[in-house]
Formats: sequence, C-alpha cells, structure tokens
Amino acid sequence: DALPIYQHLELKEKAAQYCHITLQRQLEYTDYNPIEWAINAATLSQYFLPKLYMESRHCLAAANVILSQADHVASAESTEEKQEHLNLLEQRKAEIARCWIKYCLNLLQDARKILEDNIGELDADRQSDLKTQRKNEEGKGERKKAVIFGSSEICDSILAAEEKVTCTYPLDFEEARQLFLVGQNYVIEAKQYFQLDGHVTDYIEILQDHSALFKVLAFFEEDYERRCKMHKRRIDMLEPLCKELNPQYYLLICRQLQFELADTYYEMMDLKIAIGNKLEELDSHTIKKINTLALSAIKYYEMFLDSLKSPDKKFPEVLEEDVVRPAMVAKFHIARLYGKLITTDGKKQLENLQMSLEYYLYLVNYCEANENVIKFVETELELSKEMAGLLPTRMERLRAKLSSCP
Repeated sequence: DALPIYQHLELKEKAAQYCHITLQRQLEYTDYNPIEWAINAATLSQYFLPKLYMESRHCLAAANVILSQADHVASAESTEEKQEHLNLLEQRKAEIARCWIKYCLNLLQDARKILEDNIGELDADRQSDLKTQRKNEEGKGERKKAVIFGSSEICDSILAAEEKVTCTYPLDFEEARQLFLVGQNYVIEAKQYFQLDGHVTDYIEILQDHSALFKVLAFFEEDYERRCKMHKRRIDMLEPLCKELNPQYYLLICRQLQFELADTYYEMMDLKIAIGNKLEELDSHTIKKINTLALSAIKYYEMFLDSLKSPDKKFPEVLEEDVVRPAMVAKFHIARLYGKLITTDGKKQLENLQMSLEYYLYLVNYCEANENVIKFVETELELSKEMAGLLPTRMERLRAKLSSCP
C-alpha cells in the first residue's frame, strides 16, 4: 500500500507515480497477488478523479482484467481456504465496482457543470459548441503515456476492456444514458456484497450514489414527465430506508436522506408546475399532484429541521456551521412551498401565506443577528427579503376581499 504514507504528506502526485511504478514492476516480474494488485490499481484510479478520466479508467480496466485472473483457485487448497479466497474475491469485486460507480458519477456531474446555465438547465448553445469542438479534436487525441499498465498481452486486454466505457464528457441524453447504465450495473454488482444486513453505511452510500446517478441523468432529459419519473425512482429507493433507520444510531445519514428526499419532492413539484403551465387550465388532477408533492417536500424538510432540535425540542438559537446552509435552504424552500400550495379556500390561502411569511422572516432575522452566515445564503436571503416585503400587502388584499364577501 504505497498511497497512505504519501497522502499524509500531501505529496499525492508523487504517491500516485510511486504507486504506478510499483504496480507496473509487479506486472513485469509477474510478482503479485491478483486480488491485492487489483484493489491497489482501483485505489489509484480514485486519485485521478475528478479530471484525469483517461488515467482513472485505465486503472479500473486494469483492476478488472487482473482480478479476473484470481478466479482460478489452486486446487491443492483446502475447502476452507477456497471459501476464504472466494469471500475475499467477492468483497474486492464489490469494492472495485464502487470505484467504477464513482468514476461514472464524477464524469456525469462534471459534464453537467460545463453544460448548465445559471438556473441549472442544459444550455443548448453551449452543448452544440462543445460538440463541434469535440468533432474538431477527434483524431488528434494522442494517448498520454502517463499511465499504461502491462506487457503487450495484458495491455491489449486492458485497452479492450476500457474501450467499453467512455472517458470524455457525455454531451447529450443518449451519451449520458450509456454512462448511467455502466454505473447502474456496477451498483447492482456492489449491492450483491454490501447488503443492508451487516453493511448498513456501505449499502446506503451505494444507494445514495445510485440516486445521484438518476439525478444527473434527469438533467440531460428534456421531457419533464420522464424527468419526473427519474426523480420518483430516487424517492422509491430512499424513502423506505429513511423510515427504517433509527436516527439515534444513524443521525447524520438520516439527515442526509431527509434532505435529499425533500429536495427531490421539491424538484418534482417544480416540474409538475412547469407541466401544468403548458396546459390551457389546471385540472384537478394536476392541482392535487402539485399539492401532494409540495406537502411531502415540506414534511421531509421539517423532519430535517426537527433533527437539529435539542432533546427538549428547542430549535437552536445559533446553528452549527456544518448545518447552517442546509437549515437555511430548508427554511427558504418551505417558505416557497407554502406559497405554491393551490387552494380555492380563501382562509386556507391566508394561512399558507402567513406560514410562508414566517419562514422568509426567519431567514432575514437570522442573517441580521448572525452576519457571518450571509455568505452561505446570499441568493436565498435576497429573495427572502423581497418576499417578506411583498407578502404583507398580498395578505392585506386577500383579507379585505374575504371580509367583503358574505
């Protein structure tokens, strides 16, 4: 294990070079244990993320090729040793699968970063520029000699293995889907070993990565209905877990899941509103859907905020730095959600606006009292101030209308 010592000294680049040379030598002299070699190559692949995707992919393909040599167990071994060997092999396979998941996820997320506009949607002009640029660069791409493993024969198998997965940014839905499917297959493989029973934290992290794969794929999907279905898959995946886990033992994980579920419902509500805006008029079915999604989002944001309370159920006056941004975003989103609820009942409408105002004001007042927080929530604060200014007038008008109606 060459990496850990160096990492401590923050000589990561040196560590990676050293690790690569060691692995390369072991191959040359066929002096290696395939299982150990493969896991070391997979560990090295993570060093190259995010950015050096070609190198990272080469390490992972090498790990797969060399690990496949470990399938042949010497027949002289006892049954017990064989079983031990097979168990270790299963575990390492799953660990390498997890490294592949991170590879696919990072590549998709980096592609999203270069394609998104300032409101997080796909920028079509940018997309066609990048496609043109890629076309012009094709054929010029010299393979960097930075990381190549193996003598000719092994190297050929590795190159053949890596050809199956791209190392360039996916620029449209079809390309993103191909990469998503590779990631998803590795999710299935990793979950065979890391099961909920006995590997709780690993299992959940794999599910969170699976959910993140759906989230980033949805970014590339133009059709709102289909995009909604992808987010629904994330909810079906995470909701049962959230109900099952005991926050007493898994507080941090529960918070992550509550927040992600809330965000996903919130996103789906926005999509349903966008779908509704294209209709001549909102039908009762769409209204019901929007309200249900909004209320589910509120429920999970509230669960997240409740988890921050002290044992005597008091909300902290000053929030810890690691939760201040998520807590503020949760308050801001709840304020917005109450404003989105659709009802024909004037009194109910007034109550919703009142709730909305209270949450916006919380944000404004908290930032006034704790100015060091402003840098974390600039956009949310600006909008909250604006809404806190607008809502009282809207409520006044609604009250006047209600009192004049018999």
